[in-house]
Amino acid sequence: MTQRSKRVILYLFAFLAIAATGVCTFLYLAVFGNNIQKTDKEYRELFIRTGWTFEQVKQELTDSNIIKNAKTFDWVAKRMNYPNKIYPGRYIVKPGMSNRSLVTMLRSGKQTPYNLAINNIRTKEQLVTLVCGKLEADSTELKRILSDTAYLAQYNLSPDKVIAIFIANTYQFNWNTGAETFFKRMKKEFDDFWTDERKQKAEKQGITPFEVITLASIVDEETAQPDEMNKIAGVYYNRLRQKMPLQADPTIKFAVGDFTLRRILTEHLAINSPYNTYKNIGLPPGPIRIPSMAALNAVLNPEEHNYVYFCAREDFSGYHNFAATYEEHLINARKYRDELDRRNIK
Repeated sequence: MTQRSKRVILYLFAFLAIAATGVCTFLYLAVFGNNIQKTDKEYRELFIRTGWTFEQVKQELTDSNIIKNAKTFDWVAKRMNYPNKIYPGRYIVKPGMSNRSLVTMLRSGKQTPYNLAINNIRTKEQLVTLVCGKLEADSTELKRILSDTAYLAQYNLSPDKVIAIFIANTYQFNWNTGAETFFKRMKKEFDDFWTDERKQKAEKQGITPFEVITLASIVDEETAQPDEMNKIAGVYYNRLRQKMPLQADPTIKFAVGDFTLRRILTEHLAINSPYNTYKNIGLPPGPIRIPSMAALNAVLNPEEHNYVYFCAREDFSGYHNFAATYEEHLINARKYRDELDRRNIK
């Protein structure tokens, strides 16, 4: 072999070594290198919808600007058989993740649950908007469930009462929870809430669990001050026992369909509705909102007293003046009306 041939072979080996090193480096970076776009956020959320294909997942990763290189992700994902193991859900993508770690998470189906806070909800429409804005549940399907008399009957519920099963709290859900699965979970939470102790407290007051929730929804609308809820609950119990109309302004607002009313007028009191507690004695057919836990506890543990009237304080502190007689109540009501007039509140 000539000297020149030896040099050619040497150069060839050197070239192959460099090429091999380059290929190995490329493969290493493709598999183990960071492929997540730089961001100021601590993490990114990736939502994979039920029934999505691999191409749709890859498109979402690209459109959401989560990955830097779609080609290397595609190469690694296919070699890890991810296109055949796609699971819907909410996945947390952290900075510095490699294609391998990202695919490993996605194909495992170990999504991160979503903390859904259910509170300050007045209507079924608001509930649907909240739930279907946070979870994959279909809004049309959830609306149907909450209004379907035949479907609800199997749970001894009606469209008027169904909102009572939603206990204000924060719950963990997988993002891809469907409408019916969500409903059944909340019914179970309702059943779990009504322990023997709570049922006994309701029975002591002479009302059912559903009536507790209805009364709590009224108490919740009457005051934003948790420390007087027990006293207001006591007023309503006194009225119920004396067969007096509850005359709860929040039920009028519900019947009218306008919770922004600052002043209840004679024309509002004339509305023909089962929720008009000025015309009808007893509790309305169902809750006028999802009550807070504070209001539920207040109705289950009412303050004992002889008050049968209360009126908002004229100082607009959010508290109320209480009265045992109608004469006392008229004095309190006049103070409040005078202040409304003075402030030109209609």
